[in-house]
Amino acid sequence: MRRLNFSAALALALIAAPCLPAEDWPGWLGPRRDGTSTETIAPWETAPTVLWRAAVAEAHSSPVVAGGLVVLHTRVPGQNAENLTARDARTGKVVWSVESPRDPFENSFGAGPRATPAISGNRIVSFGVTGVLVCRDLKTGKELWKADTLKQFAATNLYFGVSSSPLIDGDHVFVMVGGKQAGLVCFSMADGTVVWKAVDERASYSSPVLAGEGANRRLIALTQAGVVALDPATGKLDWRYPLVDRLNESSTTPIILKNSLMAASVTYGAVGLKPASGKPEVIWKNGALTCYFSTPVPTASGSEILLVSGRLLPPPSSILRCVDSATGKELWNQPAVGKYHAALMRLADGRFLMHDDTGNIRLFEATRSEFRELAKSRICGPTWAHPALSQGVLYIRDDKELLALQVRQP
Repeated sequence: MRRLNFSAALALALIAAPCLPAEDWPGWLGPRRDGTSTETIAPWETAPTVLWRAAVAEAHSSPVVAGGLVVLHTRVPGQNAENLTARDARTGKVVWSVESPRDPFENSFGAGPRATPAISGNRIVSFGVTGVLVCRDLKTGKELWKADTLKQFAATNLYFGVSSSPLIDGDHVFVMVGGKQAGLVCFSMADGTVVWKAVDERASYSSPVLAGEGANRRLIALTQAGVVALDPATGKLDWRYPLVDRLNESSTTPIILKNSLMAASVTYGAVGLKPASGKPEVIWKNGALTCYFSTPVPTASGSEILLVSGRLLPPPSSILRCVDSATGKELWNQPAVGKYHAALMRLADGRFLMHDDTGNIRLFEATRSEFRELAKSRICGPTWAHPALSQGVLYIRDDKELLALQVRQP
């Protein structure tokens, strides 16, 4: 496998991002699955205006936006069922709402869905906390096909429940299942048939990503056993790198850099890898870069990585760290940016938006030498979900509400 490269088109897009039109936010970590947006947010003096708010039920799943709809996956209160609700993105009015039954599941850290749905064209795929994968028509909510993945592949659910977000690529949808020779499974978007299944590894809470181009394109996933790279067309294993979290709580999504990738977990720390056919090269390892479930985001140049890490011992507290992507060495840190978690988003102008688990949003600039806060407001209650940015509106959910915030003038 040759080194991973971003396409020239993407590089030009990022440079010219402020001139690009607004875009949808159709899945986990946005349209490129890397926490970046082609939109900007200007510093604010008073908290952004709330366009609308709606009461929502229990979940850690994040909102997604496409086709004028914002969709959220939640638990049906008091029932062994989950609900997918589509609202008009401008008004918050419910367009459709459907329920799906599930097996019993309870957990002291929440019993609602954790995985974020994925949208492609006129279809949306949701992945429930007990492994029920459902494809629906985006405009109506009509069920098109369904797969109970844990039962179909004899897989055991995780302690916190299924959390890995599905990834759509053309006619295929990839999910982490964790069954025997079915650690990762590729389904047909057309009818839900199995295209391939691969690797005999248990699932983690992490979500897969795609990297590279053409014959070098690979599906990258962090399982309980480590990082794997598969041919997305066939499921054939290209390479594997062992990365085992002592708590079996690997949750961060691998991030793709210009010539390398980075993977991290809460007890392992982080590692930089240069992919090569058969065996990746370890560029660096840093056990201090303990990432829980906040996925790191590189700066626009790719020379630095911003990540949120922290300690598990009480009292919990998260730290924003800036790391040299070539060496893994910390350049600076900003303490007390959250309790366990803070979601990061890089904007078109290179600035960052951070939404922490206590309900604050921050707009800031990050260079190799410093963190500079531009604006900060408390917006909502506690949350572990990632925000979605589309058409100048920031969609945020906490433990009780879904909010739409005007962060750019229409």
